[in-house]
Amino acid sequence: MSSLIVVGAQWGDEGKGKVVDLLTDHANVVIRYAGGHNAGHTIITGSEKYILHLIPSGILHRGKLCCLGNGMVLDPEAFLKELKALDKRGVKIGKRLKVSPDIHIIMPYHKTIDLESEKLRGKRKIGTTGRGIGPAYVDKVARTGIRLADLCDRKVLKDKIEHNLAEKNFIYKNIYKIGTLDGAAVYRRFLKFGRLLEPYVADISKIVDDARKKGQNILFEGAQGTMLDVDHGSYPFVTSSNAIAGGACTGIGMGPTAVDSVLGIIKAYTTRVGEGPFPTELHDDVGEQLRDGGSEYGSTTGRPRRCGWFDTVVARYSNRINGFTGLALTKLDVLDPFSEIKVATGYRYKGKLLKEMPASSEAFSEAVPVYRTVKGWEKSTCEARTFKDLPPRARDYVRLLEDLSECKFQIISTGARRDETILRENPFGKGRGSRRR
Repeated sequence: MSSLIVVGAQWGDEGKGKVVDLLTDHANVVIRYAGGHNAGHTIITGSEKYILHLIPSGILHRGKLCCLGNGMVLDPEAFLKELKALDKRGVKIGKRLKVSPDIHIIMPYHKTIDLESEKLRGKRKIGTTGRGIGPAYVDKVARTGIRLADLCDRKVLKDKIEHNLAEKNFIYKNIYKIGTLDGAAVYRRFLKFGRLLEPYVADISKIVDDARKKGQNILFEGAQGTMLDVDHGSYPFVTSSNAIAGGACTGIGMGPTAVDSVLGIIKAYTTRVGEGPFPTELHDDVGEQLRDGGSEYGSTTGRPRRCGWFDTVVARYSNRINGFTGLALTKLDVLDPFSEIKVATGYRYKGKLLKEMPASSEAFSEAVPVYRTVKGWEKSTCEARTFKDLPPRARDYVRLLEDLSECKFQIISTGARRDETILRENPFGKGRGSRRR
């Protein structure tokens, strides 16, 4: 029995979908614990491509139980649409999908507030997906949120909608200068959602506990990445939930002693979507080459991703915050054509050399990367199935990143397909004590 958390080690979009899909073969239960449909996990199986936003990637494997934890926020319409799309493509879900009754619901006013507040920010905009994620978490913390369990209770739902719309409609009218919402229409719509979602409701914390008692393997699927964590990311340009490994405990309802391993997913270079600091970002032809070679366009929004060289300061910080027992290196093949590759080993800020993440957001925004340049391999890595199959300089690059990140790569991905993967160690088979220092 082993419990493994998979978490993004950069700014999201690291390739978690493929890795989770690969590791689901070894798992009995797969659980998402944070975020909403602002996430996008892409899985390619044979000639088939799936993009999932809410439902765990493990749903593509028969016999695997998949769950959505209370740490997430749920858009019922998006959830039902995703279910329908999977069913249309022949993915049989049946009773394999469960949702926490404590998951908070994204309401129509959350989406409007998300979009309108971004307009008001002007140049200080965060670059959200506009899907209501942040405002839903705001209401959760303000203790005015509507949970899935509320959708199944007529009186509670009606009272909460009336109370919330008294405030939201005031904001609509007096701040955003737009039309207000009809409370009765919102109530009828979400009461219907409650009836449709009720069959999926289950106590996810109990499911985890029961699975552990049975000796089953549990895979916890993160969303976004460490540098987007609301507490530990590049604030304020972050998501609204705890994307780090520790978020699994609160986002599901389990103690930290239930976690055996933490696998960080990290690209062979760096990307991010939206606004905010990004020290190694490239604004030249090299950045364009990384974007085109890696198909770096958001699976949720379609926005082009900002691209830059691998940042070992971010990698070490992410390792410390999450306590990785191993890393999965993705998109190594994107670097195949390069004759020269750079790796950021530190930053310079106001004449000082920084080896660790600066606490000040201002310092992080103005930090200039210090690079180490290495020779590229200029050969294809896509056919490699063992570490020895990689070109010598590709192996040297991997070892360099391991040393500077202070963590071993258990998995190396050399393409989008499942079989384009080097499995050096099974993350489920390691557990505590494998962290490299």
